[in-house]
Amino acid sequence: MNKDILEGKWKQMKGGAKVWWGKLTDDDLDRAAGKFEVLTGILQEKYGYTREAAADEIEKRVTTYEANLKKTTQPTSK
Repeated sequence: MNKDILEGKWKQMKGGAKVWWGKLTDDDLDRAAGKFEVLTGILQEKYGYTREAAADEIEKRVTTYEANLKKTTQPTSK
């Protein structure tokens, strides 16, 4: 579940979150602390998203992050 990934890997993802959502401040990211519901609320505040749009945006970003992480950590076959 992406909510678990978000919380568990928040420290690694935090830099990406600053790139993905440029309106978020360091304080916003610290306040979110990887909590899905808190981040959803912050995105609603900063971007005017609906709750569903904010949740979809987070899901999309976490899914992409995980896919890219798997690509970079898979051993290459010879």
